[in-house]
Amino acid sequence: MISVDRLEKSYDGFKAVDGISFEVESGQILGFLGPNGAGKTTTMKVLTCFMPPTSGTVTVDGLSVTEHSKEIRKKIGYFPEHAPIYADMNVVDYLQFVADVRGIEKAQQTAAIKHVIEITSLGDMVQKDIGELSKGFRQRVGLAQAMVHNPDILILDEPTTGLDPNQIVEIRSLIKEIGKEKTVIFSTHILQEVTATCDNVMIINKGKIVAKGSPDQLMANAEGKGILNIELNPAANGVLEKLSALEGVTGTREGKDKNTFVIESAKDTDVREAVFKCAVKNKWILMGMNYNQTSLEDVFRQLTE
Repeated sequence: MISVDRLEKSYDGFKAVDGISFEVESGQILGFLGPNGAGKTTTMKVLTCFMPPTSGTVTVDGLSVTEHSKEIRKKIGYFPEHAPIYADMNVVDYLQFVADVRGIEKAQQTAAIKHVIEITSLGDMVQKDIGELSKGFRQRVGLAQAMVHNPDILILDEPTTGLDPNQIVEIRSLIKEIGKEKTVIFSTHILQEVTATCDNVMIINKGKIVAKGSPDQLMANAEGKGILNIELNPAANGVLEKLSALEGVTGTREGKDKNTFVIESAKDTDVREAVFKCAVKNKWILMGMNYNQTSLEDVFRQLTE
């Protein structure tokens, strides 16, 4: 089990991580969410003993990261966002190099490497130089090096960065499969990964934890507000300001598509009539209006904006 108690990490007086506390049980997949600069990577670097905390305590299976760094590193496989993978080595040679660094005995290396190649489906790529591989297969090599010493815990920092949709689905499925046997913590900006993969979610913003729980729990806690989507043709000036002034409206923003807007309202408040009258008054052409169920994206935006 991983236990973090009042962890702080500062750089020249700036608190990148500000007194966070959480626990990760064995065999759990935890999704670590937050905007850029929120403190996710810094937290992961402390957990992996890459850097010491400024204050607070962090333990892995009861071992302190400040006092038992070597022992903890044996228990953890780490895949940083920019993994130091050597492009001029082929896959097998690279994994053998990592196995040597990890101190795996020669007699056990062949079996260990064969196992991670099988898990990550790298069998057809083993004799290719890593620099010749696609981004998706390079990510698989990164996962393989993190697992070659058979750690109990995997910590993955943005493992799907730069992948196309098909590759993302493949890596997501791989993480879910790995999570059946190991504790996994991974950070991501892709919220669909979290709902599809994770047992629990932790959202961090400006160095502080702003929410934690299962994806369903986080969305259920936000069900008290209404989410109304509208489409105008064409969008006029001052739409957000006029919608924000309506009674019962608690927030507005532009939607994902052109000329669409998202309107948040207070619990048990139906603002559709007020929005319709506002459109008529301002001579907007209202092309569509519908309520959406609260999503994890809505929760994320609410907690981090």
